[in-house]
Amino acid sequence: MPEPSVDTVFGDLQQEGEELDALVSSAAPSDWARPTPAPGWTVAHQIAHLEWTDRAALLSLTDQEGFAAHVQDALAVPESFVDEGAAAGAKLPPAELLQRWRDGRLALTRACRQAPPGERFPWYGPPMKALSMASARLMETWAHGQDVADALNVRRQPTARLRHVARIGVRARDYAYLVRGLPAPEREFRVELTAPDGADTWTYGPPEADQRVTGPALDFCLLVTQRAHRADLAVRAEGHDADRWLDIAQAFAGPPGAGREALGGPR
Repeated sequence: MPEPSVDTVFGDLQQEGEELDALVSSAAPSDWARPTPAPGWTVAHQIAHLEWTDRAALLSLTDQEGFAAHVQDALAVPESFVDEGAAAGAKLPPAELLQRWRDGRLALTRACRQAPPGERFPWYGPPMKALSMASARLMETWAHGQDVADALNVRRQPTARLRHVARIGVRARDYAYLVRGLPAPEREFRVELTAPDGADTWTYGPPEADQRVTGPALDFCLLVTQRAHRADLAVRAEGHDADRWLDIAQAFAGPPGAGREALGGPR
């Protein structure tokens, strides 16, 4: 599948943020205290995490020394720094937290557009170009937005923006093995995903590959962001290596997540 254009990535990032913004803006202040599927995290924690991570991304793009110091602070408490960042923001009044998140989104998008296209910027995982940083922020916004939607009992309509999430999930295949200390398969897999409109198919990898993954793009994105258990999704693997990957896939940087418990059937 061809790489998306610069305007497409930045435009989709803005739209993803605006969609989640509309969801939480319409929620009552008491709804921000609702628990989400992430243990110990409320709706406020989810938005606070996005605000906190957007600030970290902005720091990476504009002050690499400052970001390096931030990473050292994180390494001092590797098991808790993400939760601590979310907890600190979740203590704010919802209106104040929402405005901080809005301001941070705007600043980050501006910094991404102004960044030199070929330069790579530090991150918790491998360094990334600004365009990849924007795609990663979209992925995180969508994933944490799913937690918010689940908490508020809202069923979101999947959009073509999921192609960014799917692409990251495919490209992060070897990283999922790396963070688990496992050797990655030597050959590429073929991944074929049915787009949300039901008309298109998003394809990755050589068509002749004997290891294959197929299914709805939404389900694949839920899998690689660990927002649903594999048993509850219509994602299928052909081949031992592909099957193993679906058990460990992750689209996000950092240590392996705990994932979600199986609910007992497709969503």
